[in-house]
Amino acid sequence: MNAILKSTLAVTSIVLTTHATAQVTFYEREDFDGRSFTTQQRVNNFARFGFNDRASSVVVTTDLWEVCDDARFSGRCVVLRPGRYPSLAAMSLNDRVSSARRLDRNTWIDDSRYAPLPAATGSHITFYEHEGFSGRTFTASQAVNNFDSYGFNDRASSAVVLGERWEVCENVRYGGLCVVLRPGRYPSLSAMGLNDRVSSVRAVNRNARFEDNRYAPTPPLAYDNRRRNNEHLYVANVTSVRAVVGTPEKRCWIEREQVVQDRNNANVPGAIFGAIIGGVLGHQVGGGRGKDLATVGGTIAGGVLGANAGGGQQTATQNVQRCESVPSQTRPEFWDVTYSFRGQEYRMQVTTPPGSSVMVNERGEPRV
Repeated sequence: MNAILKSTLAVTSIVLTTHATAQVTFYEREDFDGRSFTTQQRVNNFARFGFNDRASSVVVTTDLWEVCDDARFSGRCVVLRPGRYPSLAAMSLNDRVSSARRLDRNTWIDDSRYAPLPAATGSHITFYEHEGFSGRTFTASQAVNNFDSYGFNDRASSAVVLGERWEVCENVRYGGLCVVLRPGRYPSLSAMGLNDRVSSVRAVNRNARFEDNRYAPTPPLAYDNRRRNNEHLYVANVTSVRAVVGTPEKRCWIEREQVVQDRNNANVPGAIFGAIIGGVLGHQVGGGRGKDLATVGGTIAGGVLGANAGGGQQTATQNVQRCESVPSQTRPEFWDVTYSFRGQEYRMQVTTPPGSSVMVNERGEPRV
């Protein structure tokens, strides 16, 4: 009798829809259990529907949704992509959601406002707006014949494939240039002629065969951090985050020093003066990482010109090259993250800045 009662309570739900297909569903308990609340329209205050501060998990069917811990979209707000979120604890919203609204597809959203990537079942592919897995994202777990329907047409610049192979095409309905992507990480779609050109995508049957020229270059493997079936998830606190940028760059410049010269050697000051000019010119001509070589070459050529000019000065200036190593000015390549779980420390590397906590399984392995 108790089992029947429990089952009945689990399917009890509040439904607020204007169309046949729901867009977001909140559940009373983690792992999509308990009472549920489904809506396709903005909700200023969950208290009106008896669901304030009750949501512990959520499924977003379509579009982006902003959920907030205060009424009328105030307080802490997080943007959810389409997908399954078995626990809101990782984003500090467990039993705290009070309002929610759908965001326009063209709304610009800072990366820090997004919740961690949602859990996905089976094979899926995630596209990123910029190279190196940054910017807005769009995750597909089924065929999409037109990216324009999701506000992501001709925007993808990098991708991560998990599970099976995917066919990516430049035109809608799988037309134009199409490339097959194996599971792995693709930091740039430029090499395959698809940067900012992807318009449709579909999973490839595991038994399908293709000519070698249909495949993109073999990518580095991607760690599969998706939740496994019936796997319990836990919250682990992040203890340190270290942004890792490129190798330091060597920056050099020319400084002038005054020296006393022998007045009996007229050509020496001219030689030094020529070296100064040549050195400065060489430093300006040299670009990027070849600055040192250009500076040396310029100094030698200037010295020859100065010696030919001659002169009888008692004092002159000479060039002195000074160098220092400075951090790279590019964006971080990845973030080194340390988190604590059950008294032990774990490390992982991620391509986007983490929050204050991460979801892990019982072995401490990161999950989404």
